[in-house]
Amino acid sequence: MRGLIIATGALLLAAPTFARDAAPPRAAVDPTRLSETVKTLASDEYEGRAPGTAGERKTIEFLIARFKAMGLEPGGDKGGWTQAVPLIHTRIGTGGSISLGVANGQPMALAQSTEINLTTVRDTPRIDIAAAPMVFVGYGVNAPEAGWDDFKGVDLKGKVAIFLVNDPDFEAVAGEDAVGRFGGRRMTYYGRWTYKFEEAARRGAIAALIVHDTGGAGYGWSTAAASNGENFDIVRAANDPRVPLQGWIEHDTATRIFAAAKLDLSALRVQARSAGFRPVELKGLNFNAALPVSVERIESANVLAILPGKTRPDESVMFAAHWDAYGAGPADAQGKTIRPGANDDGLGVAGVLELARLFKAAARADRSMVFALWTGEERGLLGSEYYATHPLKPLSKTAANLTLDILQTAGPARDVILVGAGNSSLDADLTAAAKAQGRVITPETFSERGLFYRADHFSVVRRGVPSLLLMALGGASDLKAGGRVAGQKWLDDYMTCYHKTCDAWSADWNLDGAATDITLFYTMGKSIANARSWPMWSEGSEFAATRAKTKADRP
Repeated sequence: MRGLIIATGALLLAAPTFARDAAPPRAAVDPTRLSETVKTLASDEYEGRAPGTAGERKTIEFLIARFKAMGLEPGGDKGGWTQAVPLIHTRIGTGGSISLGVANGQPMALAQSTEINLTTVRDTPRIDIAAAPMVFVGYGVNAPEAGWDDFKGVDLKGKVAIFLVNDPDFEAVAGEDAVGRFGGRRMTYYGRWTYKFEEAARRGAIAALIVHDTGGAGYGWSTAAASNGENFDIVRAANDPRVPLQGWIEHDTATRIFAAAKLDLSALRVQARSAGFRPVELKGLNFNAALPVSVERIESANVLAILPGKTRPDESVMFAAHWDAYGAGPADAQGKTIRPGANDDGLGVAGVLELARLFKAAARADRSMVFALWTGEERGLLGSEYYATHPLKPLSKTAANLTLDILQTAGPARDVILVGAGNSSLDADLTAAAKAQGRVITPETFSERGLFYRADHFSVVRRGVPSLLLMALGGASDLKAGGRVAGQKWLDDYMTCYHKTCDAWSADWNLDGAATDITLFYTMGKSIANARSWPMWSEGSEFAATRAKTKADRP
């Protein structure tokens, strides 16, 4: 077990570059200030900002110093600046075995990371599963509002559930039941791997495995297998269990496994797009795993600051980003090991700090403003998830969450990329704010990749809070210098550095466009914080019913 002591009292890290935070600020988001913040957070001194490391301690001290210099109030636990986030860190060890028992045949061994990638978030030193039945559950969706139930009451207790990735209508063709049930190519939460693992846990499965395919997942096998048996989770309550073993099966390996049970996976994919689909047991096969597990407890922290509302302080608007990155990893071709996360999400953190500076200098709003900088996003949205399960401001009275996670660094754009178009009334607010800047909205290009479900705002979305994400990965911006061709080049270049050592600060960045995007949240946030009305989920949204349950809390 490795602990981390978070200082919330005296200022421990001087920040002379930002001493002017306390002075009357400029009336706009400052690109130079954004760059200075990222340069600091992405420096080698911060060691890639991994949770539970010395880099975390320096990061937390720096962020607290910035908020203090602005004159904000602490928004964390017990009047402090932080919210403690207990994490569990697990890793499947070497020397174990994974295999399938085959009736009347030799056992089929499966190789970790190449054919299957398994992890656990259970606090256990060992996983032992012997001769567990295997059941194919299609897409594993239970959506009453869509008239869809893939489980049909089948008992999964003690069994291994095998899922397809994405939604039933992702590959649906005309005439099939699934067409249009889940937004077409646009991924819903039912398509996310997190939902499938949670559904398996709710139904008592002993393991949950997802068949990987690049189109449905939105990334290749190398990404699905990148954890190499490592996982993180928040320490959860006893009534919030997780499936004992979870992971991915490589596509060709899955085809071979189904064939060993005399099943055609391609044909089953088609069947799974029918509302009448029923789970299919892989007869003649069983699943076996004998795996050592290393377990470590880590205490990390969210950083929270607040500007109390003038007339309705119990109501709030939240501005958020994640402070963590990937820390140190294998050396790259230049021998670099630190993955500094300059854009992901040092730039988002800089944006939240700028918003805090501007709102502190402005007239006090009616609703409170919460500025949240999360831990553990890169490990599974963990800091925001912990807050969502232990909120310090009531989520039923959180009017909106506005999240920054990766902004383009190539200068001004004529448009704004909207991730998750059609989810809520916040779309209209963004459209109006963009129009005031002389810009237009461009919906994300690859809605099937589910970006809306892959950033920190989603932790409160699941609890019903209308939210908006600004993320440059949603598509190629129409840059003023070079148009969409230049925007695509920026995006392609950035993706070569995504989560790698080269996601680093550069003096060549042009942050005028990022500053303009952040200004959108200033405009929207100011309006929402002074409004009597509440942002609303769109009709048919999978989160509208959750929000409706707390309607009485909102005047």
